[in-house]
Amino acid sequence: MAKTGLPADNVLKYIKENKIKFVDLKFMDFPGQWQHFTVPVSQFSASSFVDGYGFDGSSMRGWKVINESDMLIIPDPETLFLDPFIEAPTISLICDVYEPATKEKYSRCPRNIAQKANSYLLSTGLADTVYFGPEAEFFIFDDVRFDSTPNGSFYFVDSDEGRWNSGREENPNLGYKPRYKEGYFPVPPTDSLMDLRNDMVLNLENCGLEIEAQHHEVASGGQCEIDIKYQPLLKAADQLLMFKYIVKNTARMFNKTVTYMPKPIFGDNGSGMHVHVSLWKKGKPLFAGSGYAGLSEMALYFIGGILKHAPSLLAFTNPTTNSYKRLVPGFEAPVNLAYSQRNRSASVRIPMYSSSPKAKRVEFRCPDPSCNPYLAFSAVLMAGIDGVINRIDPGSPLDKDIYDMSPEELKDVPSTPPSLDAALDELKKDYEYLLKGDVFTEDVIETWIKYKIEKEIKPMALQPHPFEFGLYYDV
Repeated sequence: MAKTGLPADNVLKYIKENKIKFVDLKFMDFPGQWQHFTVPVSQFSASSFVDGYGFDGSSMRGWKVINESDMLIIPDPETLFLDPFIEAPTISLICDVYEPATKEKYSRCPRNIAQKANSYLLSTGLADTVYFGPEAEFFIFDDVRFDSTPNGSFYFVDSDEGRWNSGREENPNLGYKPRYKEGYFPVPPTDSLMDLRNDMVLNLENCGLEIEAQHHEVASGGQCEIDIKYQPLLKAADQLLMFKYIVKNTARMFNKTVTYMPKPIFGDNGSGMHVHVSLWKKGKPLFAGSGYAGLSEMALYFIGGILKHAPSLLAFTNPTTNSYKRLVPGFEAPVNLAYSQRNRSASVRIPMYSSSPKAKRVEFRCPDPSCNPYLAFSAVLMAGIDGVINRIDPGSPLDKDIYDMSPEELKDVPSTPPSLDAALDELKKDYEYLLKGDVFTEDVIETWIKYKIEKEIKPMALQPHPFEFGLYYDV
């Protein structure tokens, strides 16, 4: 059941001292979107952390059928933050999802899967903490329109920063628009989003997140990044959802819109989410050693697990059809499954900024911010643990610039799946490592694959594409 005692008492004390009027209860659906409902403080008490609140699980994507719809959410008192976007004083609490009949955590609740992944790590005795540091890139647009009907389909995004607007009449057009693939790191006025990102950082910090840096990213058209400090698995996933919520709502206050869609613009960089990972035990880092790039044997085996299972991992870390418009051979995202120090063209990189053992980590560069972080982080951990337990050799590092290598040189280097359906096919063949410790279940794997095929892949396959009209209308 949910934690009770002092943390819960602190929540009630905070409500009273800050004259809070509402409690917003947030939880994660199966694909990866925050859902919520709100209760007045008159309906919130210490018993809320034990009895929870009922809701209709059949209305959640990938969850219950209509005749088994009743479910419970129970708030985690340690996740409190004051919501800066709601007019009436409102706190938010992140919740776990339970079966009301058994009071057991729901097996398809993504947060439950992350909690089980952490428990499995502890059970192995390898480490007691895994840290995740995600770097989620995003676009800030000034306008977005899209539609898909039986007789038409289109999308349109726009940004005052977009290089495509260099010739637009703006009364006046001042010309400071980042060149394609050259948005990293111009100063203002070319970087026109400095004040907005600063406001985002202030809101993030006020909600309890520790921010390391903010900057413009490579693409023209408003691509940005804000780096949040690494945290243990569950907290890292919680904070990534808070991060997306706060960034989107801050942008909306400026009459702008944010998307974490991996590839919203053709011909420029997409948005990735490089994920930094390290294992610790009793306060000591376990990835520092005397091996390649200052890594320990454990770290190299962890990399071996990620590389071995990467084709199936991508079904969770890159879970949209749009994800694979970013993961294309010969372009900016790493598709070749290799590891290297410093080399940003490798799918697993060992950052070399610091010689401190505490800074030693591995960076998985394939993921993107469309993922469900509870599932993605858990899957990465499970792949890494499998590598350590089975001593999976990652092979030799690839320290060349992969983008400059010839096809002959690359023929023996495995690559990522070319599409979501290919990644799901890999998951069908390679998922035993995810079942250890009952972290992922057969039901979760099967439901994930079925949902993605029925709700995303098949509809996309049936829909005529606007670009096809240029290719084929005159046949």
